[in-house]
Amino acid sequence: MAGAGGRRAAARPMGPAALAVALFAVTQGNQPLEPEPAFELPAIPASAGAMIFDRKHRLLILKPTYKAGWTIPGGVMEANGETPWDACRREVTEECGLQVSTARLACVGYRPPRPGRPGGMRFLFDCGALDDASLAGVVLQPEEISESRLAGLPEALTLLAGPVRRRVKAASKTKKCRYLENGRPVPGVK
Repeated sequence: MAGAGGRRAAARPMGPAALAVALFAVTQGNQPLEPEPAFELPAIPASAGAMIFDRKHRLLILKPTYKAGWTIPGGVMEANGETPWDACRREVTEECGLQVSTARLACVGYRPPRPGRPGGMRFLFDCGALDDASLAGVVLQPEEISESRLAGLPEALTLLAGPVRRRVKAASKTKKCRYLENGRPVPGVK
């Protein structure tokens, strides 16, 4: 029995009698019945984004074609076992043609589900400053991105959409990884 997102829960352990029946079925060339899962695992979407700066500490921001406002490079993690860091690097390459190879995890955020939106986990990586030659090589993915620009952090924060803006703002205030819920600090979590 598959759970949400097609994931299967861990099966209950078989007792001795059930194990004997299953082993006998296999020796006869039959497939044993799979035991029922003890519970269904939740499917929580996750995405990863990148803060990429130039040497003047201006942030690379992108204007998506599919929603209003500006954002940073990033997107949804693939359900094939892709890690947050792998998703970040893949999305940066897909959306703007850049290669990032180092970063620090700057922020982890949780967005609660709302009607029509699944919520999920958001990972934000600070990929540091790229040189001018690298940034001159930006090639936008026209199906998703119509424009890119470098903006000073105060200006970028006025252009970025609310949840992304709050993550970038929180991450830019410290070198420690921040934890946010719905884009805001959580009392008691440092």
